[in-house]
Amino acid sequence: MSAPRDFPRPGRKATAQERNSMLRVDQAGEFGAARIYAGQLAVMGDRHPDSRVIAGMQAQEERHRRIFDAMIVDRGVRPTALRPIWNVAGFALGAVTAAIGPRAAMACTAAIETEIDRHYGEQLEALGGDDPELTATIADFQAEELEHRDIAIAHGAEQAIAYPLLSGAIRLGCRAAIALSKRI
Repeated sequence: MSAPRDFPRPGRKATAQERNSMLRVDQAGEFGAARIYAGQLAVMGDRHPDSRVIAGMQAQEERHRRIFDAMIVDRGVRPTALRPIWNVAGFALGAVTAAIGPRAAMACTAAIETEIDRHYGEQLEALGGDDPELTATIADFQAEELEHRDIAIAHGAEQAIAYPLLSGAIRLGCRAAIALSKRI
């Protein structure tokens, strides 16, 4: 079952309020992703072969967050009030999956990026090109998130212990975080 969409259906332009919600949730998501990677790196350290890959993905997420931060300020959008929760929850998710093992850390990335691809796709459909700056930003970031997913799969995500259960739980949590950050 797919999560309900809060964005306009095709044929109807996204309102300013809906675009603001997109920015709010996207900025929160990029912040949370960077915190997940921080938690993974805190557990794995810099000695593990996957640490460099994770640090590279974290740097991209930080760049995404900085761009969304600037757009939020420029457009006068209220950021999510849940940032303190995403700070702790993201780091904890990263640390726990890394403690399970490197493949579980990669399974976390694959699950999150699968949901973000779906989420960004819905946003792009809702925008329909009406906001060229936001549309281009989301499209660029979606491509990088798909690269992260593919990297995670190449690094053994699908061989993680209880991968279907782990992936499903993380994807469900990601959908819940998206729904909450749109509004709060």
